Amino acid sequence: MTRNTELLIPASNLEVLKTAVIFGADAVYIGGEAFGLRAKAKNFSLQDMKEGIAFAHAHQVKVYVTANILAHNYDLEGAAAYFKELKEIGPDALIISDPGMFSLAKEICPEIEIHISTQANNTNYMTYDFWWKMGAKRVVSARELSLQELKEIRQHIPEEMEIESFIHGAMCISYSGRCLLSNYFTGRDANHGACTHPCRWKYAVVEESRPGEYLPVYENERGTYIFNSKDLCMIEHIPELLEAGIDSLKIEGRMKTALYVATVARTYRKAIDDYKKSPDLYLANMAWYKAEISKCTYRQFTTGFYFGKPDETTQIYDSNTYINEYIYLGIVGEITADGLVKIEQRNKFCVGDAIEIMKPDFQNVSVKVLEMYDETMAPIGSCPHPKQTIYLRLSEQPKQYDLLRVEKQEA
Repeated sequence: MTRNTELLIPASNLEVLKTAVIFGADAVYIGGEAFGLRAKAKNFSLQDMKEGIAFAHAHQVKVYVTANILAHNYDLEGAAAYFKELKEIGPDALIISDPGMFSLAKEICPEIEIHISTQANNTNYMTYDFWWKMGAKRVVSARELSLQELKEIRQHIPEEMEIESFIHGAMCISYSGRCLLSNYFTGRDANHGACTHPCRWKYAVVEESRPGEYLPVYENERGTYIFNSKDLCMIEHIPELLEAGIDSLKIEGRMKTALYVATVARTYRKAIDDYKKSPDLYLANMAWYKAEISKCTYRQFTTGFYFGKPDETTQIYDSNTYINEYIYLGIVGEITADGLVKIEQRNKFCVGDAIEIMKPDFQNVSVKVLEMYDETMAPIGSCPHPKQTIYLRLSEQPKQYDLLRVEKQEA
């Protein structure tokens, strides 16, 4: 069976969904306002979800909705009502980890595919077979699996069953993302979507007989970050991912910006397409992929568990901050009759600045900001107010949905 490789991209809101679709996603996964594991993401109202699904389907892109909390008794009534609403909206699949939620979804909307979340600890082929027999179409692999283990799973499950695996983004310190740290420190339950990311905080060791004396595990002026993993990046290993029999290559980041989503989607889209055209073309363009993927925020890169268990080199001990080389300015909305570009600005820039148009067709076009106007069409020299609607005249005309960014200058 020839497998169709899907590029699966996250979206935090309607604007980011449209960006993912335009910049190369085959499918997008989103969360509603409840029952997903990214409660702090903006997430989708039912109306936005409906609009997003219509937009995606018009571009032959699928939409999957997360409902992957580990449910308590008090969640079930609301979840049932939610599934009835989703039945009317018609996403292509639901992403679920909890058997009770699975049973509800099968009962209420049997026509919608169910994909089993990575939160369900899917580490062996018998687990995959179990979910297949229960009626799941796809299982998302645990991030702790190697490529060799994924190959073995592929060999032991039905050909029609799909494997989805994370290939890029933040790594969780806890097994398959099932974490108790956030709940312990803050009372906010990671398994209910409210993680406060304590794995990114700085820590010290205290010896029992010397309370109050903090011993840094690895010392610098800011402390140590012993739980802080590097980000997963498999852009250099597309051949191995496809040869392992993975159907859906999944990007992490349902709380990320449109710039992150556009950059990662476009880069992996080109890498996958190049490799399918010619392995030599893929290798020839590797420098471009690596340069582009570093233009969105990241924490240094690792290949995670794919080539064996991670060691100390996969952790970042001296910082919890992202590397951020480019600044997101906005997405091109409409183009007025006289050629002005409308955007909702995300960071300040000025008339006279050199910026970059990032296009879905893999081009990056350097342009100059010639004119800038506010909502009343009064000329302005800069746009200091967050999310200010502005109109621009650029030295070269972009298209709707192109993304504007600028390289970050060193202070």
